[in-house]
Amino acid sequence: MADEIITGLDIGSSHIRIVVGQAMPSEEGKDALHIIGAVEVPSRGIHKGAISSMEDAVSSVSKALEHAERMTGVPVNRAWISIAGQNILVQESRGVVGVSRQDSEIREDDVERAIEAARAVATPSNFEILHVIPKSFTVDGQLGIKDPVGMSGIRLEVDAVIIQTLSSHINNVTKSVHRTGLEIDDLVFAPLATAEAVLTQRQKELGVCVVDIGATSTTLIVYEEGDLLHTAVLPIGGDHITNDIAIGLRTSLEVAETVKHRIGHAVPGQVSRKDSYVLADFGSSEEDAFKAAFVAEVIEARVEEIFEAVDDELRKIDRSGMLPVGVMLTGGGMKLPGMVDVAKRIMRLPSAIGTPIGISSVIDEVREPSFATAIGLASWGFTIRSVSRRRFKLSFKGADKVANQMRKWMKNLIP
Repeated sequence: MADEIITGLDIGSSHIRIVVGQAMPSEEGKDALHIIGAVEVPSRGIHKGAISSMEDAVSSVSKALEHAERMTGVPVNRAWISIAGQNILVQESRGVVGVSRQDSEIREDDVERAIEAARAVATPSNFEILHVIPKSFTVDGQLGIKDPVGMSGIRLEVDAVIIQTLSSHINNVTKSVHRTGLEIDDLVFAPLATAEAVLTQRQKELGVCVVDIGATSTTLIVYEEGDLLHTAVLPIGGDHITNDIAIGLRTSLEVAETVKHRIGHAVPGQVSRKDSYVLADFGSSEEDAFKAAFVAEVIEARVEEIFEAVDDELRKIDRSGMLPVGVMLTGGGMKLPGMVDVAKRIMRLPSAIGTPIGISSVIDEVREPSFATAIGLASWGFTIRSVSRRRFKLSFKGADKVANQMRKWMKNLIP
């Protein structure tokens, strides 16, 4: 697997981000993911995570691919693709199968059959299942089993989380990517990829929430005892902050965006009341003056609303203020100073900016919270390929088929 290229493509409403990774031997002798390229280009034709213009979306993805290939010097032929949006349904399911072999030993195919049984849930006719994620297994009434392979029993049950979205959404994303000439390894629900990048297994066990503040939406995913506990997509993001600034300063969105990035702060108390600017300093034809503290007050009000909405989701599952690890914050919205302080105050939890772990790179951009999802996609693919290769070292023609089955099973299994 060494030297193999693994690519993550994060299709966002404001930017397309591509991360190109390479499996390389580490000091411990095992393959590790090394990031050799990371690019970001503005996206067009994508609104709230969904394709709004096929031609514009294809053009944006093509441009990002071109930059990635120029940066790395290697062709990018396939990628793991993020999929998000507000039309996501999450439901619990249970699958039950019998173990009929004489020695009653549970094997991997029994686990796969149980997961497939959990997949057989009633779904709306226009929705398609993205992931079936096992939470725990039960063997002959024994609860809380994480890996039943090798155990003995005659009845195997699995409690799983089913994540599904609109079939048209999947088809549009797939079509836009294929039209660039890129093959799709698989589609991954964006919060799962983000969590893969910034969380350790220990954090998932203790209890943690990952909040990704994007341009048009905020996604969150909660883990506890190693299981996915809750996920949600909130229709509010960084663009709403820009809109508020534009209204408050009576200026254009372009100028407001520049103001936000250059002098924006989420905590008014950390901004001098004396700092004053004029709109002309930020590309406007107007000469109106304004205080930096006023901009901070506008930003703070909207950021508080975002974190209050997140806290409402935690309250639904009785975890408000009750997650030991706290909140890991990612996404382009985290470029604003003071976001962590507001998160701590509103949610009453430890909060920190989530940065990718378990990778190596000399590229500074991969440490940015906005690249967490793209890094997570590459890590997701790396993990699946590593397990597939390690368990099935076959040389006959059926090897690819077996590896594909293993990849499918592992995609469901990775929390």
